[in-house]
Amino acid sequence: LVLTTSALTGELPVPEGTPVLAVDDPALRERIAALPGSDPTPPVRGDHPAYVIYTSGSTGRPKGVVVTRANIANFVLDMHERLPVTEADVLVAVTTVAFDIAALELFVPLVAGARLVVAATEQVRDMDRLAGLITENGATLAQATPTLWQALVSVHPEALSGLRVLVGGEALPTQLAARLRELSAGVRNMYGPTETTVWSTTAALDGRPGAPVIGRPIANTRVYVLDARLGPVPAGVPGDLFLAGDGVVRGYLDRPALSAER
Repeated sequence: LVLTTSALTGELPVPEGTPVLAVDDPALRERIAALPGSDPTPPVRGDHPAYVIYTSGSTGRPKGVVVTRANIANFVLDMHERLPVTEADVLVAVTTVAFDIAALELFVPLVAGARLVVAATEQVRDMDRLAGLITENGATLAQATPTLWQALVSVHPEALSGLRVLVGGEALPTQLAARLRELSAGVRNMYGPTETTVWSTTAALDGRPGAPVIGRPIANTRVYVLDARLGPVPAGVPGDLFLAGDGVVRGYLDRPALSAER
């Protein structure tokens, strides 16, 4: 189902067979007016799935990650307050919805009442057009991988002026982090696997020497560094990173054994 306006109905690349409703259609308004005035009370709970998103995994077989309403609500509310995002912000979204980090771009502006500008695929691939989109819309916030940020600053460093930059999805090189800090209104490094709902830790980069850190956990999230026996390691000793809390997803779709293992 696609909700839009009459003026945009003919411009949308809607898949064949997908229902389209224009919210300003007089006939639709009449149907809505005839409905009961009381609020519906659907049986929706926090542990109900919000969406399923696929990761390739090390085996090459895609795994459907079941993200619940409570998972995404915890993440979105934290980002809204932590970044923060307000009604005055303009967020440019460059991420395909097949990548889970698009959830930040789509849902956080809705919660904040901010303006969302969705970049077309062609604009994301063309740094001239992407820079123009950011500048012309007065963007204040954008999220992308280090690869995309590197491509943009190599051609249009001026596009980052006044822009708060979120970086994630790949390791952030030290040199790029320094360049982004120099050009932008602020840089935040983001980390998290799909299985713990988008980003689990974050750090505002302040220019301290060394590699960029992944920061501290978001709300209702815990981070542990454990050894092979799942015991905590002493400070400074390498180990494996384990994440716990409200971001841990329901499991893998139709993969109960793998869900239990993880």
